[in-house]
Amino acid sequence: MVHQNADLVAIGVSVGLALGILIASLVFFGIRWYKKRANLRQCANERSITSATLPIRTNGFGTSTDFSATLTNSIAIQVSEKPQKGSPRSWWKHQNKDRVVSTSGILRYSYKDIQKATQNFTTVLGQGSFGPVYKATMLTGEVVAVKVLASNSKQGEREFQTEVSVLGRLHHRNLVNLVGYCVDKGQHMLIYEFMSNGSLANLLYGQEERIMSWDERLQIALDISHGIEYLHEGAVPPIIHRDLKSANILLDQSMRAKVADFGLSKEEVFDGHNSGLKGTYGYIDPVYISTNKFTMKSDIYSFGVIIFELITAIHPQQNLMEYVNLASMSPDGVDEILDKELVGECSIDEVRGLAAIAHKCLHKFPRRRPSIGEISQAILKIKQRRLAKVDTMSFAGRDYSRAVSRMEDQHLELSKLASLSEKVSE
Repeated sequence: MVHQNADLVAIGVSVGLALGILIASLVFFGIRWYKKRANLRQCANERSITSATLPIRTNGFGTSTDFSATLTNSIAIQVSEKPQKGSPRSWWKHQNKDRVVSTSGILRYSYKDIQKATQNFTTVLGQGSFGPVYKATMLTGEVVAVKVLASNSKQGEREFQTEVSVLGRLHHRNLVNLVGYCVDKGQHMLIYEFMSNGSLANLLYGQEERIMSWDERLQIALDISHGIEYLHEGAVPPIIHRDLKSANILLDQSMRAKVADFGLSKEEVFDGHNSGLKGTYGYIDPVYISTNKFTMKSDIYSFGVIIFELITAIHPQQNLMEYVNLASMSPDGVDEILDKELVGECSIDEVRGLAAIAHKCLHKFPRRRPSIGEISQAILKIKQRRLAKVDTMSFAGRDYSRAVSRMEDQHLELSKLASLSEKVSE
């Protein structure tokens, strides 16, 4: 009996020991699994921060495919004089001082690179709300424009972050291309392709002697519509510009227009947060002012204002809308506010057609305003009709020239026959 009890005790001890070892093993492997999972989660977060800060793009002609996280879910690019190690802010500071290529394909330049390219910041092109703009010639020989963020501009820093995030993943022939940036020595700079003919505003209201023809203005309107169309209907997710104005339309050496300045841009994601009234007086949708809700149709309103600028050369801050409202009272009212440089130099039917499109863009009810795709098609039809008319006139001109040539040949033949007849008579 005693021997049997001893066996039971030994078995109990063995089972207890085995259970203890099993429990300890489970705890040990559980802790290891938890730590491994936590580490994987941390790595995933770091990767998501990198991809959100530097979206990846694949560029084609007028197209872009976005593989990045959305702007609203991304961690904004932040810059600090003393960034914490391992934080997203340190991304800017821990790059080497030479040029590097980011995962978005945008070059990062050092302060010395830009200083040399701008001849120590002496090649001033102008002054914008963001800060001064310089003309620069890079080591490759490429001519670019450098926008330098004013050191005391907190709003500008937010716009800088937005600009890099948006243009880092968008690429289209009617959007100004961001070719690089610089965050060095406390400076923030954006580097763009150089647009040799400057802004539409400067051409319309500046001191330049160059006068834009009606053909050029019509093409500019079409180019702008294509740029906005890509933002609204081609980008994923769609982008609302929020600051469309003639000063943000730049022209290259061929007078082709590109939309610029995406500092106030925002994805069409409605998160219920009040972002505050943004934009430029004269171009802001009245509905946006009253409701504080900016939509794609607000961009359409701003584009309508730009179209009337092209027609009239009157600045929105010089009572443009008052002239437009007065002109709208008559079917041919736009004739009275047409830019004097265009009088007698363009088809009045085409002017009225473009003005009709602009009026639709300015409709007081946003839902009654056309989409940018519809606007592009309407402008394109005006352009096509014009080209067809030119071709017809050219064809008619060639026919007339051939007829005149045949008449001259016939006249010459008759003269020869008359001369021959006189000789025979003699």
